[in-house]
Amino acid sequence: MKISARRDDLLRPLQQIVGVVERRQTLPILANVLIAVRQGNLSLTATDLEVELKTHTVVDASGEAEFTLPARKLLDIVKALPDDAEVSLELDGSKATLKSGRGRYTLGMLPAQDYPSIDPSKASDTFSLPAGVMKRLIDKTHFAMAQQDVRYYLNGLLLEIRANRVRTVATDGHRLALCDAEFDADTGVDIQVILPRKAVLELGRLLDDSDDVANFEISNSHLRVTLSNSSFTSKLIDGRFPDYERVMPNGTTAVMLADKSTLRQALTRTAILSNEKYRGIRFRLSEGLLHLQAHNPEQDEAEEEVEVDYSGPELTIGFNVGYLLDVLSTIDGDDVEMAVIDSNSSCLVTQKGSTECRFVVMPMRL
Repeated sequence: MKISARRDDLLRPLQQIVGVVERRQTLPILANVLIAVRQGNLSLTATDLEVELKTHTVVDASGEAEFTLPARKLLDIVKALPDDAEVSLELDGSKATLKSGRGRYTLGMLPAQDYPSIDPSKASDTFSLPAGVMKRLIDKTHFAMAQQDVRYYLNGLLLEIRANRVRTVATDGHRLALCDAEFDADTGVDIQVILPRKAVLELGRLLDDSDDVANFEISNSHLRVTLSNSSFTSKLIDGRFPDYERVMPNGTTAVMLADKSTLRQALTRTAILSNEKYRGIRFRLSEGLLHLQAHNPEQDEAEEEVEVDYSGPELTIGFNVGYLLDVLSTIDGDDVEMAVIDSNSSCLVTQKGSTECRFVVMPMRL
């Protein structure tokens, strides 16, 4: 059997799915991509048993077939071909030969029937969102997810839908990111699930900023997202997400307004001489001025002063500078508001004039 396609028609779907393929696999077949050809339509499927991603592209084929090939090797070959190159794939027994121009590459196949699949139970909730809305929610919050925390429910992202609002929340216990968007749904919709970290990152890459509709199906253990030319399935984290509403600061008395770009540049410079392990930086607020200070065990010290809009009491508070820079890189707009109650309270960071996305950073003792 022979399959023919343009290089660009193969490259995009391969790039979409390859992130799902783990480099170190317990099962050799999980390093492969499942390829199915039917009626001129080629589907590519990759899974790590937790996440599954399937994409489609159009090809010229002389029949129907289903087989698996090494995912990263196939991607690397296709990526290295010239733009607009014509690619053909010929199957013969347990080998597949890819040809393009004068190049010839033979890859070993594994049986398609051995390739595992994720079969979620019947969906209990379904809803639809523009792909761009979901991508924005993920982009604004995913950085605050924990990594390999023993509290496994923190190693993911909370997706919550209530009435006319869809919300994503992430926290690692030291910081929290929350973002809202309006949602047109039937009254009474109430969904709260936790997506695992890898699923969040792959879904963020898969979605684009368009108004194309993404259809969501949620069962008691899985989430499935269907787009025009791809399908994404992931297991859900079985756990209870913390009550994030309790973490949000209330009764703030000190509010600082600053130019986002100026503050980010000052923090970046000051961070150079902060402690590499703890990344601590001291904020000292006085009327109209923010004084930044950092030092490290080598006795290096950095100081910066930034003009801000602030008229509250003098205040000194410590923060992990990396957490603040993550937030400032995420916030839209030119001005940022930082609100605190006192030196021992967490800091609420928002874009000026908007509470759609809110970020909480816990203080540090310096």
